[in-house]
Amino acid sequence: MPTLRSSSPSNVSSPLQQTMGGGERGLCASSSLSANVPCGDRHLDKTSETDSDSLSADEGSDFEDILRPNMKKRAAKRPLKTTPVAKHPKKGSQMVRSRSQKKSEPPASDLFDAVKAAKSDMQSLVDEWLESYKQDRDAGFLELINFVIQSCGCKGTVTPEMFKKMSNSEIIRHLTEQFNEDSGDYPLTASGPSWKKFQGSFCEFVRTLVYQCQYSLLYDGFPMDDLISLLTGLSDSQVRAFRHTSTLAAMKLMTSLVRVALQLSLHKDNNQRQYEAERNKGPGQRAPERLESLLEKRKELQEHQEEIEGMMNALFRGVFVHRYRDVLPEIRAICIEEIGSWMQSYSTSFLTDSYLKYIGWTLHDKHREVRLKCLKALKGLYGNRDLTARLELFTNRFKDRMVSMVMDREYDVAVEAVSLLTLILKNMEGVLTNADCESIYPVVYASNRALASAAGEFLYWKLFYPECETRTVGGRERRRSPHAQRTFFHLLLSFFVESELHDHAAYLVDSLWDCAGSQLKDWESLTSLLLEKDQNLGDVQESTLIEILVSSVRQASEGHPPVGRVTGRKGLTPKERKIRADDKVKLTEHLIPLLPQLLAKFSADAEKVAPLLQLLNYFDLNIYCTRRLEKHLELFLQQLQEVVVKHADPAVLEAGAHALYMLCNPEFMFFSRVDFARSQLVDLLTDRFQQELEELLQSSFLDEDEVYSLAATLKRLSAFYNAHDLTRWELYEPCYRLLRKAVDTGEVPHQVILPALTLVYFSILWTLTHFSGSGASQKQLLSLKGKMMAFCELCQSCLSDVDLEIQEQAFVLLSDLLLIFSPQMIVGGHDFLRPLVFLPEASLQSELASFLMDHVFIQPGELGRGRSQEDHLQIEQLHQRRRLLAGFCKLVLYGVLEMEAASDVFKHYNKFYSDYGDIIKETLTRARQIDRSRCSRVLLLSLKQVYTELLQEQGPQGLNELPAFIEMRDLARRFALSFGPQQLQNRDLVVMLHKEGIKFSLSELPPAGSSGQPPNLAFLELLSEFSPRLFHQDKQLLLSYLEKCLQPVSQAPGYPWGPVTTYCHSLSPGENTAEASPQGYPHSKKRRIEVSSRQHREGISSSQEESLQLNSIPPIPTLTSTAVKSRQPLGGLEEMEEEGGSESEFIQGQSLSGTQRSRFLSPQYFQTPLNPSGPGLDNQLTRNYQGYLKSSLKPLLFASAIRLSLMEEDEEEFEIQNESSEERQDPEKHSSPSEPGLDLLDSAELNIEVERKATAHSLPSQLCPEL
Repeated sequence: MPTLRSSSPSNVSSPLQQTMGGGERGLCASSSLSANVPCGDRHLDKTSETDSDSLSADEGSDFEDILRPNMKKRAAKRPLKTTPVAKHPKKGSQMVRSRSQKKSEPPASDLFDAVKAAKSDMQSLVDEWLESYKQDRDAGFLELINFVIQSCGCKGTVTPEMFKKMSNSEIIRHLTEQFNEDSGDYPLTASGPSWKKFQGSFCEFVRTLVYQCQYSLLYDGFPMDDLISLLTGLSDSQVRAFRHTSTLAAMKLMTSLVRVALQLSLHKDNNQRQYEAERNKGPGQRAPERLESLLEKRKELQEHQEEIEGMMNALFRGVFVHRYRDVLPEIRAICIEEIGSWMQSYSTSFLTDSYLKYIGWTLHDKHREVRLKCLKALKGLYGNRDLTARLELFTNRFKDRMVSMVMDREYDVAVEAVSLLTLILKNMEGVLTNADCESIYPVVYASNRALASAAGEFLYWKLFYPECETRTVGGRERRRSPHAQRTFFHLLLSFFVESELHDHAAYLVDSLWDCAGSQLKDWESLTSLLLEKDQNLGDVQESTLIEILVSSVRQASEGHPPVGRVTGRKGLTPKERKIRADDKVKLTEHLIPLLPQLLAKFSADAEKVAPLLQLLNYFDLNIYCTRRLEKHLELFLQQLQEVVVKHADPAVLEAGAHALYMLCNPEFMFFSRVDFARSQLVDLLTDRFQQELEELLQSSFLDEDEVYSLAATLKRLSAFYNAHDLTRWELYEPCYRLLRKAVDTGEVPHQVILPALTLVYFSILWTLTHFSGSGASQKQLLSLKGKMMAFCELCQSCLSDVDLEIQEQAFVLLSDLLLIFSPQMIVGGHDFLRPLVFLPEASLQSELASFLMDHVFIQPGELGRGRSQEDHLQIEQLHQRRRLLAGFCKLVLYGVLEMEAASDVFKHYNKFYSDYGDIIKETLTRARQIDRSRCSRVLLLSLKQVYTELLQEQGPQGLNELPAFIEMRDLARRFALSFGPQQLQNRDLVVMLHKEGIKFSLSELPPAGSSGQPPNLAFLELLSEFSPRLFHQDKQLLLSYLEKCLQPVSQAPGYPWGPVTTYCHSLSPGENTAEASPQGYPHSKKRRIEVSSRQHREGISSSQEESLQLNSIPPIPTLTSTAVKSRQPLGGLEEMEEEGGSESEFIQGQSLSGTQRSRFLSPQYFQTPLNPSGPGLDNQLTRNYQGYLKSSLKPLLFASAIRLSLMEEDEEEFEIQNESSEERQDPEKHSSPSEPGLDLLDSAELNIEVERKATAHSLPSQLCPEL
């Protein structure tokens, strides 16, 4: 856009002209740097864009040509010089001004306080200011300037002397020098109740100011021009607060001016019509005076419009063009939001491609809020069908970007993008291609409900609305015809089946619920389609239509989305609850008579009848009585019995048992009928089972049909025993006889064994529920315990069965029974159940652990993309293995198994991290909460087991170079990270772990006279991973203890053992993390601390200056230490990857008081006896290595003489006395947190009511929710 120039011959120009015209050297050149930031000011920031010195033509304003010929009319009464704002003010400039400013301070302004309070009427506040301005223009305008300055958060003020003698740029530079607040907050960003409404009040003040001045001062030429000039200069300031506040004020001022310009345009149009009407009158009727007044009025309106358009042109070119790409996203968002409002309100001038391009460019902004403002601005434009004709070029240019924003990483941006495309679809036909639409269709299955609902609305308007449109007659919506409803469901079926985007129609129903809920709740059309004889629906379409029916019924009855779909709402409004209750009554009244018919038609198809049985869960069952629909209940019970007798599919049986359970409520008046039907069904199944069982026990051979019939009967009884108490049918004894024969002879088919195991399990649990209070006799309790122990013995025998399904089922049932009958069952006032407490013997514990090793910790095959049947099978197998592992971990945590049994789980933590990492981590966290010391010993035991297994397989030679050993290092690192940042709390545990590890590494000695190293010596390298968790004092003590243990061991002269060197290096006082690694071990990405020997001597006390730093030691390879995420300010002290702890936190955490230091450093704190079973005393260190140790540790030994004397004299084990750290800190607060909302230890898949009743009193719900 060409720069504005004044056509006035006078040398005196208005401030606006100086700013936008003659100030091309100043403002425009200065504005070319969107915001320049000097170094050293915390309140200043750099801008991200650089504008050109001269703006291109397409960046100009539509008002430029109108403004240029009229500039001579806008001569200012007091010119202001505008010069570029200096980036670095001259030194002493502030001191020169300060003497004159003290004499003439402006009066305190009440504007800022009134706007901040937001209590007074804004119109009256502006009127008061206008009165003061009319009395004294300079003082009034100065008050307005200081109000803007105060709104920026600057405590400086503009004095009358500054106002008269200094240019705007000099004033801004002076205020910038005074902007030295301690906090980075300013009124627009400050938090707190006093600033909560400031931005709204500030914007309202600007709007009211323009509104009140639109008929008088707005065309004065002085106040508004100077205000625009000041805001333009402030918007180019390097200070963020100035730039942000002035941009907001300028944009709101521009918005208000746009409204004024729109009013002027309307007045001009009215004036023109009046003039044309008067001129078209006859000569006798025409009034010349009126024509002349209308001409004068039109001339005045034209002048006013030119004035307004000149101001808008100045604001747009001086502020918007530079600030829409400001470095601050809040400023960019303000600009985009306001230009969108200009386009909507004054589309004739602003809805052009030269303005639209700014929104199009900003669609690519990296900040969420800016992209959101762009989309909202475009929604206001595309929502008006009258404006869409002007948006064709913009749409063709930026359509691809708008479509791609559907996949934006921010959900709210993606929602607005889909809504925008829906408006384009409605108001611009043919713009969106099929490819564009197909990229939006998958979003209907998104996990975020708002996004899915927006995509559902798009889908509705694209596919369903054109075919199922409901026209209005007489302003009222006409009822949709049955044909239109059928068309809707046929289209829905076609989309779901043919798109193959998802397997569950419930998510599609939920996505369409907000826009097509009335169609989806047309259960009459749905059921008529299903019950029609000639509906021409395929098998897949019928199954999908039934799923849609069930999903819509569930959605109307419960009112919440399906599982896995996130919604931000916490509850339903009263209106929504009322609608849900009404819908539940309607669907119940409609479906109760039709449900038996649906079951009768689809009773042969298990895939269709199972969801139909679920419909009963969403009925208002009282309607059976209130509407006298008992005959339909009888029909339903008959169909239910037929379905149960006909099918053996677990899903059908479970749905039928649950439906019958819903009806078996004693509160219902029809309970007796349902109970009688249930007894009839169970009698039928029990008689059949007894008959078939006798045939099996008496016959040595059964054909396939007999085996299938017996297995199906047991499955039906098992499903109903899950939900109903069938104790009075006494199924325990026959099932136990069947299982006993299976174990003894092996002649019972596995299809029969699986449901028989479940039946006995349910029988035991239902019997347990009958014991309430102390009324249970000792005989009954002992009888139940005998049954339970006998069943556990059977399950133990089944663990070695040849069939994998029987093994896994026996393990699950056995682990659940052991958990239920654990010592936890007497907690909560149930001491009368103490005779039932059962703890497994060692043989059973061993078999459980062996089963876990053989069936859980196995390497699965590679997974593909999840589409093949093999991939689905592997996923199901992984879920089953996770359930088995979770069941075993619960046994450990509840004390059924010894905590040492967890070592078999912990040692696979790293190798199987992707499959079971969450379960193992949760188990480790809970175990540490139970007993920190014992848990630490279990971790060490796990490392010992893994090391011993590798040693037995590979031998001691080159052990630390094997890939398996590197995996052990990773495992040790994970164990070290699990201790968390609580270094003081875990101090004794880590020292104990190091001590035990040293003893293990030297537990087996080489033959006498041999120079070979002990076979377990490489274990020290694993131990080095725990060294960063040690205090500096503990490192010194462990070095001394290591030297003591190494004295009886000899090694080759001049060749110190690598593991010893690595471990000593990790304990070096100058090392905060272990930094040596075996050959070939990957190095961690961390910054090394290079310390010269002179700096090392200066930074370490005399007792430590030569520890482990001798030149006689060969170069030590780098040791991979704990993985890091980010760097800390202290060199080399970095955050650790999992537990969030860092070495810097540990070092800071060990700053103890004098009393604490004396307690931890006292001889009584450390007991250091020599292990009598350790290495012999006849071997000696080599000369070089012994001299190295003595020279490096001599000051340390001298400083710790008392402690070392204890090491020589005491013959007990090296222990760390527990200084009651559990009392100082709550271990629950410092243990690594588990993932919220997830039950990682949920092993049993049997969702049974009896378990919930039987064990709710004894088991915490977080670990065992299904019980």
